[in-house]
Amino acid sequence: MVNAGADQRVLGYLGRALSLELSAVQLYSTQARLTATWGLTEAADRLSREAREEMGHVERIIARMLALGAAPNASQLRPVRLGSSLEALLQEDQAFEQELVRLYTEAASHCARQGDHDSRLFFATLLEEESEHARELAGWIEELKRPA
Repeated sequence: MVNAGADQRVLGYLGRALSLELSAVQLYSTQARLTATWGLTEAADRLSREAREEMGHVERIIARMLALGAAPNASQLRPVRLGSSLEALLQEDQAFEQELVRLYTEAASHCARQGDHDSRLFFATLLEEESEHARELAGWIEELKRPA
């Protein structure tokens, strides 16, 4: 099914992105349920929204892979790491988002060097969205550190 003209590195970036984004869906969904059991309804709602946003990324990555003639295949989901507080969960999330930012930065740079404008725009858009998630998480962590 793979399009012979498809850049194998781009397909590799897409495969890694799919694995990480599916892992993010699993992470945020699990954390949403955990925080709900802790009685942190607002945090649970926010984490559930984050899981849905990451699922939107999954759907876009799958569509891009199909458009390039590749069968979507997530190679490995990351194990969910939990913490004993909301701040610990968010710090784990922030590290995860930074990994996505690094991946999308590298992928967009590769596509720019190859002159693959469409793939560069695709990865740059994901990069922008994940960078925003990372900023929001940093702000949320700072809010938790402020005295009540």
